[in-house]
Amino acid sequence: MRGLDVNTNTVDESGIRAGRKEWIGLAVLALPTLLLSLDMSVLYLALPHLSADLAPSSSQMLWIMDIYGFMVAGFLITMGTLGDRIGRRRLLLAGATAFSAASVLAAYSNSAEMLIATRTLMGIAGATLMPSTLALISNMFKNPRQRGTAIAVWISCFMGGTAIGPVVGGVMLEWFWWGSVFLLGVPVMLLLLVTGPALLPEFRDETAGRLDLASVGLSLATILPIIYGLKELAKDGGAAMPFLTIGVGVAFGAVFVRRQLRLSDPLLDLRLFANRTFTTALGTMLVGAFFMGGMFLFISQYLQLVNGLSPLGAGLWLVPPAIGMIAGSMLAPALAQRVGTWQVIGGGMLVTAAGFAILTQVSAAGGPGLLVIGMALATVGLGPGAALVTDIVVGSAPPEKAGSASSMSETSGEFGIATGVAVLGSLGTALYRGRVDVPDGTPAEVAEATRDALAGAVATADELPADMAGPLLDSAREAFTGGLNMVAGMGGAAIAVFGVAVLVFSRRQRAVAQQETADDGQPTDDLQALEPVCAVET
Repeated sequence: MRGLDVNTNTVDESGIRAGRKEWIGLAVLALPTLLLSLDMSVLYLALPHLSADLAPSSSQMLWIMDIYGFMVAGFLITMGTLGDRIGRRRLLLAGATAFSAASVLAAYSNSAEMLIATRTLMGIAGATLMPSTLALISNMFKNPRQRGTAIAVWISCFMGGTAIGPVVGGVMLEWFWWGSVFLLGVPVMLLLLVTGPALLPEFRDETAGRLDLASVGLSLATILPIIYGLKELAKDGGAAMPFLTIGVGVAFGAVFVRRQLRLSDPLLDLRLFANRTFTTALGTMLVGAFFMGGMFLFISQYLQLVNGLSPLGAGLWLVPPAIGMIAGSMLAPALAQRVGTWQVIGGGMLVTAAGFAILTQVSAAGGPGLLVIGMALATVGLGPGAALVTDIVVGSAPPEKAGSASSMSETSGEFGIATGVAVLGSLGTALYRGRVDVPDGTPAEVAEATRDALAGAVATADELPADMAGPLLDSAREAFTGGLNMVAGMGGAAIAVFGVAVLVFSRRQRAVAQQETADDGQPTDDLQALEPVCAVET
């Protein structure tokens, strides 16, 4: 890869090269990106503390965890399009202000209901920030190679934040109360508000039409009922209401699709999905994020509730997977230049599948070593694909549509993580309840808490004599670990299938690129050959 010039703006055959101001601006954009994704997972280690302090039900606990991600995913398309219309920097700074205020409210929540509400506000505010940061990168870095490196930095913060969230949470919980994790966002957002106007350019699409509010409502009416129905289905079994709720979401989704196809300036340009390259790219990101988001929820609880580690101890064990994810993202551009973009994406998914296969062998009686090895391997494989897919999507869009394209890329990742937490968390709960064995003679209150969740078993076992508490906890931990193994097996199989499909797809794309090179008589690298394939006229 060509060296980066961070001191001057020069022009070469690849376009205008970014200078010092742009790279400092990237650092400013990277901080809120890291924070926003960190907030997806920072509460994982705080679940036992939340359970003791706010006494949420198992359903409320899942909503506390995933409502933030749902709101981010639900509003990303809207906010990406809004940023194109009113200005990306303006939306970024307004969102930073709102996020800071919501973070303070979340930190001092005094009930499960209040925490769910404040996490909802944080998610809406976070959705204003995510597409703006990535779209601004596309404005600041015109040189394709520099843009690839900048996006790799951005995606490493986005994905690394999810990985290091438990680490940060563990450090904070070692000395402070659970609400302190939310206050991390306040100084970061203040820094963005102070430096953003000087370092970040403004950009807006002067020809954009009005924002279609009906489409905004329809998009939320599609996403939220489906996720809620899946959660309730896992909790209550084959009851009629969850199926009805999912059906309502699907119906709204059909109306949303029909409206987008009729609008001259739609909220979501569905023509993009007719392109095989674009669809493959987003599908790959969605699958990886879905299973990785769900696995981090299981792993953080396994380290604390099964292995008995402190929050800080559990967080430190998660450092290697975090480093693996960041390293994989940063190495992506160089690897793509050597072996090809889609080969790196598909090969990385197979590496991730191998890591998940290791997780199927984790036992309740073993230590955290095998689990950390499996997760480190999984994150190393996932990182390159996320960086390269994002570059493909963003690089293919015209400048005036960069916010909308960015939001679609981020929606795939955010929605995958949020859905993974909800669906796999609910599936794990159902598997746990089907496997846990409560010994005869256990008090009704303790038995009910044990059947509800592993956290309930750990929290109430102290009320029992040692000869009863031991078997109860052993059964609960075995049941939880069995659910983790099964979810890891499902994830590994799905990711392996997608990895093979991507490698097959890459062979076809390479043949197309080689044919275009032969026709034009010009050498073309694999990533550049794919970018025009993604472009859609608007």
